[in-house]
Amino acid sequence: MSELTTSNVQIQNGELKIDAYLAQPTTNELCPAVIVVQEIFGVNAHIREVTERVAALGYVAIAPAIYQRIAPGFETGYAPEDIKLGRQYKVQTKASELLSDLQATVDYLYALPQVQQKGIGLIGFCFGGHVAYLGATLDAVKATASFYGAGIANWCPGEEEPTTIDRTADIDGEIYCFFGKEDTSIPMEQVKQIEAALQNNNIKHQIFIYDNAGHGFCCDRRASYEPTAAADAWEKACRLFEHVLSDDK
Repeated sequence: MSELTTSNVQIQNGELKIDAYLAQPTTNELCPAVIVVQEIFGVNAHIREVTERVAALGYVAIAPAIYQRIAPGFETGYAPEDIKLGRQYKVQTKASELLSDLQATVDYLYALPQVQQKGIGLIGFCFGGHVAYLGATLDAVKATASFYGAGIANWCPGEEEPTTIDRTADIDGEIYCFFGKEDTSIPMEQVKQIEAALQNNNIKHQIFIYDNAGHGFCCDRRASYEPTAAADAWEKACRLFEHVLSDDK
């Protein structure tokens, strides 16, 4: 594990300043970079820990607050009232703004002297998994790990149509998608639709479905945490980033 430097930073996107949590290895060597996209609960303690885990693997990792436009400074836990509020903010987001904020995050990373300019990794959970699928369409994003992103097949933030799955052809890099078989918010029929879209558009991808795992199975702060599935999925996501973002490529 690398020694880390962590800080709260701001990303400039026009007149908007986006709060973000930055974690990076304490080294003078160039590192690849990975963006961590939050669940509906904000850039909370869990997401900061995930960002640090990514950085400990040798990446410059950053978690931007994707609710900045709606609820600056928002972070919360996992009680029913927290879920209700997080969902209220989710439906107020817009795909165009989310993509703009992710692009601003890419630009911020590329301006850091420690970040190599060979493509960005993206990892997101819950609503962040949906946003990661959207973000995979950005030119700089070469490796995406999308964890249980609900609504990819039948919704797109802030738009009546098309849905997020209809943007699949614009994905340029490689994407891994992780789902729980017991996830009531993502029917297996929708997972099949996502896989078909990736196959039909010749996108480099893998789909992983875990038995006995529901929504949020990677979050050890949630009742739905499933450690065996979480460990396997994390290993596979790390392998993707190593394969695609390695300095040897």
